[in-house]
Amino acid sequence: MVDGLRVIIGPMFSGKTTELLRVLRKYAIAGYRVVLVKPSTDTRYSSSKVVSHDGLEMDALVVEPTIDGLKKVHNILLDHDIIGIDEYQFFNYSKELIRFLLDLSNDKLVIVAALNLDFRGEPWEVVKEILPYADDIKVLRAVCTHVGRDGRRCGRPAVRTQRLLDGRPAPYNSPRVLIGGRESYEARCRKHHEVPK
Repeated sequence: MVDGLRVIIGPMFSGKTTELLRVLRKYAIAGYRVVLVKPSTDTRYSSSKVVSHDGLEMDALVVEPTIDGLKKVHNILLDHDIIGIDEYQFFNYSKELIRFLLDLSNDKLVIVAALNLDFRGEPWEVVKEILPYADDIKVLRAVCTHVGRDGRRCGRPAVRTQRLLDGRPAPYNSPRVLIGGRESYEARCRKHHEVPK
């Protein structure tokens, strides 16, 4: 039997969704019943599918990003062996949500993919609260795309997500959630991550 809780974390463009889809497809090929969940707030590429930045996609069960949203599809989740949750950072934190996922992971393999930090460099509460319970944590890195004065890209391992407004770093007081892709975000190393106060 496959069970447990796995967490895939990293900044934007580190391949979290690609990794989640890869693992789910592997289990589906092996004959496991797989379901993918996404929050209704993630409408970036599709309202009914999870789509990675590199174009991989999979049909998804779209839920309100709350414990009540997950409870509404509880019976569907119970009918599957492997449960993937993309963009987990957008779920509203509650102890009940964590308990719900842990209970599922006693008999199922639950895999969540999430941003490690928000654009300010601060942890998402729902992510930091589930990490101690994970049986496995896969930390992914992107590549820092900051362009220096010499015109060259940094290239260091990127551990942060840089939000841009009109091509410049977004100020700290910007809304925490802004759904977007390459037009609004870049992967940055700690040295080049900027959050103007």
